[in-house]
Amino acid sequence: MRVLRTPDDRFSNLVGFNFSPHYSHVQAGDSDTDTLRVHYLDEGDQDARETIVLLHGEPSWCYLYRKMVGPLTDSGYRVIAPDLVGFGRSDKPASRTDYTYSRHVEWMRSLLFDKLDLDSVTLFCQDWGGLIGLRLVAEHGDRFRRVIAANTGLPTGDAPANEAFLNWQKFSQEAPELPVGTIIELGTLNELGADVAAAYDAPFPDETYKEGARQFPLLVPTSRDDTAHDDNVRAWESLRSFDKPFLCAFGDGDPITRGADKQFIAEIPGASGQPHVTVEGGGHFIQEDRPEALVEVIRAFVGRDAR
Repeated sequence: MRVLRTPDDRFSNLVGFNFSPHYSHVQAGDSDTDTLRVHYLDEGDQDARETIVLLHGEPSWCYLYRKMVGPLTDSGYRVIAPDLVGFGRSDKPASRTDYTYSRHVEWMRSLLFDKLDLDSVTLFCQDWGGLIGLRLVAEHGDRFRRVIAANTGLPTGDAPANEAFLNWQKFSQEAPELPVGTIIELGTLNELGADVAAAYDAPFPDETYKEGARQFPLLVPTSRDDTAHDDNVRAWESLRSFDKPFLCAFGDGDPITRGADKQFIAEIPGASGQPHVTVEGGGHFIQEDRPEALVEVIRAFVGRDAR
């Protein structure tokens, strides 16, 4: 597997981002002896009673959580925020075919459980952070204490994708250049500013680094013939017995995931009776639009049953 690694100087002096990098290595492929370097933030007290894992989606990286990490660690939590493979400071396989849904799940499973040995985790997941993170919850429910799903879903392909997603999928494959910073800004209700948009562009010196970002939209199951269909059906079967606290916090301005919270609330036992939140003024990248509100959601949710 040929792998690209973004030069460190691309991450120097990013606005609002002064966190120390941490790295681990995971197996690159199903039978490869090669490894991939995966980056993650690890902030707060290592012995904190509560660990919050923040999983980003497409085409962002852990920079998305920069305004949430400090307030959460100030609340006494340990915060882990990985960069998915292909994004941020994590390694970027150079071929589109190196990226599969099952590999993304395995890469995060290996980091969080094999390498970091996390347990009793509170998961906050958005966009592809949910498609990956909820598979981990389904397969390793004993590792999680509670889950917050924000602007995400777990599609099987049995139901048709909505028009907003199909338009994004089409654009992602046809655009000669993938303008990552611009894409993030289009997915927010607030203006980012040039320096923030540049920080989202930082992991990608040129188009060759964006194969993972290009591939993600094609990995979302949109038909029963999709290779991930059966895996996600099994994940839903498991989630239908997940009775630990499960909260939805969806933005009111996200056309891509609008309505996906209804299935979580209806079918996951742990979602019953929870104070699900509609975050006013939250676009798709709700962490950019309403970070303070999300911090309060997490604090309140953890506080409800923290021991």
